[in-house]
Amino acid sequence: MQLHKTLFVGLISVALLSGCSLFDHEEDVVTMSPLPQVENQFTPTKVWSRSVGDGTGEFYSNLGPTWQNNQVYAADRHGVVKALDLTNGEEKWRVDLSEKTGLFSRNRSALLSGGVSVSGNRVYIGSERALVFALNADDGAKVWQTKAAGEVLSRPVISDGMVLIHTSNGMLQALNESDGSIKWTVSLDMPTLSLRGESAPTTAFGAAIVGGDNGRVSAVMMNQGQLIWQQRISQPSGATEIDRLNDVDTTPVVVGDVVYALGYNGNMTALDLRSGQIVWKRDLGSVNDFIVDGDRIYLVDQNDRIVALSTSGGVNIWRQSDLLHRNLTAPVLFDGYLVVGDAEGYLHWVNTADGRFVSQQKVDGSGFLSKPVVASDKLLVQSKDGEVYAFTR
Repeated sequence: MQLHKTLFVGLISVALLSGCSLFDHEEDVVTMSPLPQVENQFTPTKVWSRSVGDGTGEFYSNLGPTWQNNQVYAADRHGVVKALDLTNGEEKWRVDLSEKTGLFSRNRSALLSGGVSVSGNRVYIGSERALVFALNADDGAKVWQTKAAGEVLSRPVISDGMVLIHTSNGMLQALNESDGSIKWTVSLDMPTLSLRGESAPTTAFGAAIVGGDNGRVSAVMMNQGQLIWQQRISQPSGATEIDRLNDVDTTPVVVGDVVYALGYNGNMTALDLRSGQIVWKRDLGSVNDFIVDGDRIYLVDQNDRIVALSTSGGVNIWRQSDLLHRNLTAPVLFDGYLVVGDAEGYLHWVNTADGRFVSQQKVDGSGFLSKPVVASDKLLVQSKDGEVYAFTR
C-alpha cells in the first residue's frame, strides 16, 4: 500500500488506496503557511510557455521536463510527449502514447509517471501501467517498449548501455538500452506501508546506488545485477503508521568516495561508497531530491523548511522556515540562487549565503509538483496542468 504526498503532516495525504484509515483526528491536518512578503531584488523574465497536454492534475507524479541539444522534452500523464525548442518553445514533434480503444471512445490513458529522461538519440519515460518507452529524440517515433516488474514512478536512468528502472514494488531492473530487453532484476524488499514514490538510482564506478522503501540504501554491481552492500539510514519508530514510514525516495548523490542519502522520517546520511558504512548522519528527513554543491548540501525537509548543511558532518548553516507546508518542490541551483516552486504556483528564489528570499513570483494557478530544471541559461518548470515555462534572469 502506498501513500500520496500533499498538504498533510510530513507531506502525507489521506488520498490513499482504498481501505487505508490513518488520520482520525483534525489535528493531523496542518495549514499551509501564508505567503511571505518579499521585496523582489529582481524579476525573472518569462521567455516562453507552452502547453503539454493535460499535465498531471491532482495525481502525485514526478513528470517534469528534461533537455538536450537545445531541445526540451516534456510529457503529460495521459500520454502526450512533446519536443520543444529551448530558445522559443516552438513545438518540434508530438506523440501520444495512450492506447487506442475504439473509433469514437477516448483513448486509454498511458498513465505516464516515471519522469522524462534523454540520452544520446533516445527519450525514455515510464508509466503506472509498468511500461517503459524509448522514443527517437529527433521525431518521437517509438523505438521500443518493455513491460517492467511494476509501476515506474521514478525517472529512468541511463548508464553503461543500460536503462535502470526502480519500480513501485521494490524491484531495480536493468534494461538493454538498444532493445529494452531485461538484463537483470534485483529485489530491494518492500514494507507493508510506504509513500507513493521511488528513488531514482544514481551511478558511479560501475555501481547503481538507490534508496528503498525499507529505509535502506543499496549498491548494486551494474554488469551483473549483484548486490554489493545495503545500509539502513531510516529506522521505523513511533506510535502511528505515519511515524513508522521510513522510505528513502530521494536520489542518492555521489561525490568522490562519499554517498549522500536522505530518508523520510530518517536521516541525512553520508556513507562510504566502497563499504556503505556510515560516515555521519543528521536527524533530518525528506522525500525531495537534494543538492550537493561544493561543501554544502541544500534540501527541503518534510515540513518544507529549506535547509543548508555542511558536507562535513552535516552541520546546520542556515534554515528558512517561512514556507512551511506549502508543498515545495525539490530545490534547484540557478544563476547562483536556490529556486523552489510551491503548490500555489509560486517560484521562490533564495540567497544561498543566508537563506533569505530575493525574489518571488506567481507563475501558474495549478501549482508545481516536479522540481525546476536548469537548461543552459534558462530555468524550466512544468505546472500540474501541463504548462511548461522557460525563465531567464
